[in-house]
Amino acid sequence: MLEAERAMAVGRLDQAERYYAQVAAADPKNSIAVVGLARVALERGDQRGAWTFARRALALDPDNPMASHLSQRMAEIMRGRGEALPDEPGRIGAATAPSASPPASPATPPPTAESAAARPGLVDRLLRRRR
Repeated sequence: MLEAERAMAVGRLDQAERYYAQVAAADPKNSIAVVGLARVALERGDQRGAWTFARRALALDPDNPMASHLSQRMAEIMRGRGEALPDEPGRIGAATAPSASPPASPATPPPTAESAAARPGLVDRLLRRRR
C-alpha cells in the first residue's frame, strides 16, 4: 500500500494501479485498496470508474469516509451531466434493481451544490488540478 501511495504521489498511475490491484486481489476485503483504485480512475478522468470503485469500497466497508465522499461527489457530478446511475431506478437507462445502499436518513439532508461548493474536498481539489 505504501508503494502504491508513493506511486500516486509522483503521478505513476499505472504502477499505483498495479499495486492497489495486487493488494485488493490478496485481500478482497481491503476497502482502502479499492479506494486507491477509485483515486487512480479519478486521476485518469474516469469519473464513472471512480464512482464504481468507490461503491465497491463502500460495500466492503460502509464506514469508509473517503469511499463515501468519493461516491457521493462522483454521483453528483454525473447527475449534473444528466448521466443515469445504475442504482437510481426511474432514471433513463438506469437498472430497475433496488439500491444496494441504505436510504439516506431524513435527519441528514443530501448534500447540495451550495454545500459542496462551500467546503471543497479532496475530489474537488483533484478535479481542479486536472484543469
